[in-house]
Amino acid sequence: MNEQKTIFITGTSSGLGKLTARYFAENGWNVAATMRTPEKETELTAYDNIRIFKLDVTDPAQVKAATAQAIEAFGKIDVVVNNAGMGTYGALELAKEEDIDWQFAVNTRGPINVIRAFLPHFRASGGGMFINISSFMGITTAVPLGSLYNMSKFALEGLIEGLYYELKPLNIELRLIEQGGSKGNNFRESIVWNTHPEITAYDGLTNKLQSIMEHAGDDQLDDPMEIVNVIHTLATRESNQFRNVIGATGNQLMQMRHSMAIEDYMDAMRSHF
Repeated sequence: MNEQKTIFITGTSSGLGKLTARYFAENGWNVAATMRTPEKETELTAYDNIRIFKLDVTDPAQVKAATAQAIEAFGKIDVVVNNAGMGTYGALELAKEEDIDWQFAVNTRGPINVIRAFLPHFRASGGGMFINISSFMGITTAVPLGSLYNMSKFALEGLIEGLYYELKPLNIELRLIEQGGSKGNNFRESIVWNTHPEITAYDGLTNKLQSIMEHAGDDQLDDPMEIVNVIHTLATRESNQFRNVIGATGNQLMQMRHSMAIEDYMDAMRSHF
């Protein structure tokens, strides 16, 4: 009989994180589901094989505590999914200092904190896997006013690719998922927009982008279950693909990006705005 596996997932209060937690629990895995406000959770608490832990990925002390608690609860963690993330959009000139730091803290430093906390456990266990939820915006650019979000995801991509060389000899695997916008994750509603009442130079571009996002239909968003299924094939090692671009939009952008000079690609993207 196969040993029951355990997966640790950040950002499970909603969207992709919650969907992933439910899917793995329903497929026989133990799940350590983490979120900033576990006291508000009512759905995942119904599963016998899900344990919920308080975790803000930007707080290294809290990351270490949640990691230790999850290991104590389950004995061994096999896979860690770095899912927690956020997005700030708008002109860089208008961004608040705290929002610049927050963007990096959640999307880049957060995974660093989690990875560092789990490395001793994975080394002692003889291996493990980190699956990192990135974005196709981490390997290309597609819209204006997303420089800070792009920065955080480009940095995540470089971090994980760089870590491959030092962790592969320890049997610690790394994977990246480059998703796009998906149904049910409230991404548009959760964006923090950089604005300033006295600076109007970017208003035209901002209004254009906000209108495009507002009127994007569900047919332009990916099915989140496609992402969950890829996470599962990676966690079960049915696939050993390092980078996984998901969705028609991301794959089309990647094809364009690799088929032309960067100057031509950026001009093509800019022409839509």
